[in-house]
Amino acid sequence: MTVEERLAEVRRKMAEAEHNAGRDNGSAMLVAVSKTFDADAIRPVIACGQRVFGENRVQESEAKWPGLKAETDGIELHLIGPLQSNKAANAVALFDVIETIDREKIARAVAAEMKQQGRSPRLYVQVNIGMEPQKAGIEPKATVDFVRFCRSELDLPVEGLMCIPPAEQNPGPYFALLAKLAEECGLAKLSMGMSGDYETAIAFGATSVRVGSAIFGAR
Repeated sequence: MTVEERLAEVRRKMAEAEHNAGRDNGSAMLVAVSKTFDADAIRPVIACGQRVFGENRVQESEAKWPGLKAETDGIELHLIGPLQSNKAANAVALFDVIETIDREKIARAVAAEMKQQGRSPRLYVQVNIGMEPQKAGIEPKATVDFVRFCRSELDLPVEGLMCIPPAEQNPGPYFALLAKLAEECGLAKLSMGMSGDYETAIAFGATSVRVGSAIFGAR
């Protein structure tokens, strides 16, 4: 299949999952994860009307996205990989959405850069939904207090939660837990689901899914 055909298939499956869940068509947004792919590989996806993309690394994104954004209006770029505090300035300058606010140090660094630059990327708090030691994120039991800290003490525009469930496990219970936490936090957005489980994520209320290999192919 071509990248255009794979993109169309992902969109079709998303629409089917929305219908099966009794949700409105288009209620889940597709974030096309373009990490490791160069500008030439991304342009055909943009040509198909895709405007929302996700990247894992700030430095890699700086090499390709300023040019791609200059070519096409309406691009929305999400940082979906871990953010180091020494890259906070670059991330705030480039990304429209930062999905990986995962600890107080990062929250403070992003808040300081937003004030310094006069930019307001939208933010998600990353939850370590499976409490896995190798993964970043706030523990589920600490999520409500951390979101409250970000919003009230730092005045950060947190709009949702993001998670990556444990591999090789049924993701449904983890997606359900993230949805419950978001409700407790008063947040409307849920970034959950990737190439292998985005249809399940939509069934559990995902408002955005992060799909890479199902569109761009194997890395």
